[in-house]
Amino acid sequence: MSLSDRRSVLLGLAAVAGLAGCRFSPVYAPGGVGRALQGAVRADDPSRRDEYHFVAAFEERLGRPVSPRYALSYRIGQRRIGGDASRVQVLGVLEYVLSDIAGGQEIAAGRVDASAGYSRTGTQLAEQAAAEDAEVRLMRMLVDSLVLRLTALPDLSPA
Repeated sequence: MSLSDRRSVLLGLAAVAGLAGCRFSPVYAPGGVGRALQGAVRADDPSRRDEYHFVAAFEERLGRPVSPRYALSYRIGQRRIGGDASRVQVLGVLEYVLSDIAGGQEIAAGRVDASAGYSRTGTQLAEQAAAEDAEVRLMRMLVDSLVLRLTALPDLSPA
């Protein structure tokens, strides 16, 4: 092992020790918040296409609720901006509330936003497909932002 390899190993160990000192714990480790959310959050039933894509992406990320402990209510808003003749930007906003099902108390609430774009160049069918793809991508980005926020909650623990 060369000297530079030893230094990188020692620096890596020092970084891990430093994180342990600040009570760092991996999200998906046993006892982590990520595990507490896996299969434990039931999102409201979708009533629109964008909500369907949101719930599908949410369940793909956290799993279908087997024995839900938490309820997620949400509201999705979208706005399209046609900056020029060939490009459309879709802005999405997700307002959410995570509640404990047993007690009914609110655990977290907030708002996340994201944007996705698509091209208008091509046929009408190609533009429609691009718009639908942008909506799916937008919902996935909103889910990613939401899950990131939820996994940062300190008060959740696995059942």
